[in-house]
Amino acid sequence: MTPNHDYLPVFDGHNDTLLNLYMPDRGQNRSFFERSENGHIDLPRARDGGLGGGFFAMFVPAPKSNETAKFDKEPPEQPYLVSPSAVDMLYAQEVTAGLIDLILRLEEESAGQFKVIRTSGELAACLEDGVLAAVMHFEGAECIQPDLSNLATYYDMGLRSLGLTWSRPNAFANGVPFGFPHLPDTGPGLTEAGKQLVSECNRLGIMLDLSHLNEKGFWDVAHLSSAPLVATHSAVHELCPSTRNLTDKQLKAVGDSGGVVGINFHKGFLRADGDGQADTSLTEIVKHLDYVVEQTGIDHVALGSDFDGAKMPDDLGDVSGLPRLLNALRAAGYDEPALKKIAYENWQRLLSETWKA
Repeated sequence: MTPNHDYLPVFDGHNDTLLNLYMPDRGQNRSFFERSENGHIDLPRARDGGLGGGFFAMFVPAPKSNETAKFDKEPPEQPYLVSPSAVDMLYAQEVTAGLIDLILRLEEESAGQFKVIRTSGELAACLEDGVLAAVMHFEGAECIQPDLSNLATYYDMGLRSLGLTWSRPNAFANGVPFGFPHLPDTGPGLTEAGKQLVSECNRLGIMLDLSHLNEKGFWDVAHLSSAPLVATHSAVHELCPSTRNLTDKQLKAVGDSGGVVGINFHKGFLRADGDGQADTSLTEIVKHLDYVVEQTGIDHVALGSDFDGAKMPDDLGDVSGLPRLLNALRAAGYDEPALKKIAYENWQRLLSETWKA
């Protein structure tokens, strides 16, 4: 596969494409290998946009409903605080098994164009060769036994990134509810099982993602973890006071740890008014990125789109619009070395420091 040298490769912090493909009603029966007008990512559009890879989320929606659909449109009145309910572990294990099967089938059927990566060396090779690199990421730990007895099995299958929560409680932690305007300090921190999970992920070399985790849980991880702190798809609370965004104190902690914040592209997490439906420019992404650079430095910010899981800025559209975002960053004064860090080098460095050889 010949790499696309027309654009900088982008390694992206988060997408929900697997769930779109797994649930026919959500993905409208589209194929990953064929260009579609639906959703945000398929292989042809990824090539158009220079997508080099990213974290492919495995999210367990509530049974017999698509709970995420409730948040495609923000509640009409503000302020609000919406707390999704927990899901059953056995159900979560069933869905997760289906999503793992799906990503491995995509790899097998891709004829070498798509690879589930397990080491930083594999990521470097994929970026060089133009192979779309996929990190297996669990968005929420609901499928993990409280005694952690199946964690190593998931690691052997390819798990390399774990979000302790989605925005709901589980055996390990409390997810931050969807709220605006509201601080992310919404409940208790990690459970004892959660503290053990952090330690075991550090030992195995599984990256911990703090997006969707409430503030007390964030600080528990900050005190316990030996790895850099990471929020794969969050934004700046000072610019948009959503519970899903990080305060200045949290941003500083991520930077001080050597970690990375992937800027979320969702309109409702970018706009000062929290309106996830209003016309929105990708310059809002630039504002949040600028702010994180000011707080942490250029080495600690990257992109975390939330493609296929959120409402994108109108002039971005889908993954094929990534070159327009990079051009907006150029226009804002970012030179090529800085753009490389934002596009892929910061994620590459973070994973090389977090994953075990």
